[in-house]
Amino acid sequence: MASWVAVLSVVWVSIVIAWAWRVLNWVWLRPKKLERSLREQGLTGNSYKLLFGDTKESSMMLDQAQSKPIKLSTSHDIAPRVMPFVHQTVNTYAQGLSAFEDGKWAKHRKIIHPAFHLEKLKGMLPTFYQSCSEMINEWERLVSKEGSCELDVWPCLQTLSADVISRAAFGSSYQEGRKIFQLLREQEKIYTTAIQSVYIPGSRFLPTKQNKRMKKIYEEISVLLKGIINKREEAMKLGEASKHDLLGLLMESNLKEIREHGNDRNTGMSLEDVIEECKLFYLAGQETTSVVLVWAMVLLSRNQNWQARAREEVLQLFQSNPPTYDTLSHLKVVTMVLLEVLRLYPAAVELLRTSRKKTQLGKFSLPAGVDVSIHIMLAHHDKEWWGEDADEFKPERFSSGVAKATKNQFAYFPFGAGPRICIGQNFAMLEAKLALSLILQHFTFELSPSYAHAPLALITLQPQYGAHIILSKR
Repeated sequence: MASWVAVLSVVWVSIVIAWAWRVLNWVWLRPKKLERSLREQGLTGNSYKLLFGDTKESSMMLDQAQSKPIKLSTSHDIAPRVMPFVHQTVNTYAQGLSAFEDGKWAKHRKIIHPAFHLEKLKGMLPTFYQSCSEMINEWERLVSKEGSCELDVWPCLQTLSADVISRAAFGSSYQEGRKIFQLLREQEKIYTTAIQSVYIPGSRFLPTKQNKRMKKIYEEISVLLKGIINKREEAMKLGEASKHDLLGLLMESNLKEIREHGNDRNTGMSLEDVIEECKLFYLAGQETTSVVLVWAMVLLSRNQNWQARAREEVLQLFQSNPPTYDTLSHLKVVTMVLLEVLRLYPAAVELLRTSRKKTQLGKFSLPAGVDVSIHIMLAHHDKEWWGEDADEFKPERFSSGVAKATKNQFAYFPFGAGPRICIGQNFAMLEAKLALSLILQHFTFELSPSYAHAPLALITLQPQYGAHIILSKR
């Protein structure tokens, strides 16, 4: 009996020691090893702080920065408000320096890509126009009473882009997809709060109120999307003509991929994979375009000369007719405006990547487990690349295209770059061009005295207090 007790004691002590070693390695040894490896290569920064890292300091600086609006002037140096800790860190130490990986990412990209082909997008233009027209008609109704009206256009533009992505992706209206959008926005807020807190491995499995709500949201969204997908699959089995929306194109492409490999379903995307891509359609498709449009209206309200130039171009090309794909492709001034808006107010302010294995990045060797953040906003405002007027709204810098504006340097990437560049960028830009053109065609607009300039990064760069605009009938 005593021998069994001794054996159990040894086993128990061994388990405790192993657990303690893992904790020590997680909270101190491994982070310090990574820090030492990076410092040996000349990379500087704050020293590692036990467990919390820079989270507390970053959160305090963010709360302080977002406690009040900033002045809207000719300078759009918004980084100190949007990302104060990063801005300070880069200024102190720098010397000019979507989630799937490897095979799974390549498979998804191959299957999804046909849905975003330019010819497919052309066919979606009537869908875009239908949603935009509904918003324009509502604004005209509001304006007609007094000749002008003050309106917070931010929720209107969110509804517009949500309606567009619902119809274009699923053939349904925004009203039918409202629940999915509400759940995704709630999930977005919870996620934003979570990433500003200290992460403890395994904590996401604890039955906290936040974790339980996240799980509930996940389940509700999955049920709603499964219903949409299952109905579409049944329709396809019955031989119904495919709807030319993103979901239909995605499912067709997936089925083709499976058939080309002898009906091996492992070569295609599973139902869960399709659901995740649908969530991405909803979130990315809705967020990006509404953000581009809201900052375009703010900047054109502030720069009436550019608003007039863009409107003149639209009226000259479209007259009183609805825009077509060909006329939209001839918009030069509007395109310059949108490119400059995306430079100063990129929808995503940074790209995050983690090195899964030892990676060579130029002259630097990154150990596995290093988080790499590529700051789009800081690159877009860098005076070394863009000149002393980098923080000013000057669409003319894009008069000869992006390559000429950047002097062929990697200084402009609002949709990312390389193999992982945003697959929906043409979708977003086509929608933004159409919506902005229709707004210019029907209205003039200026900032309301109640407008408060407060850019805020919540996954995408949004106006914290909305965008109060005075609309007038043209």
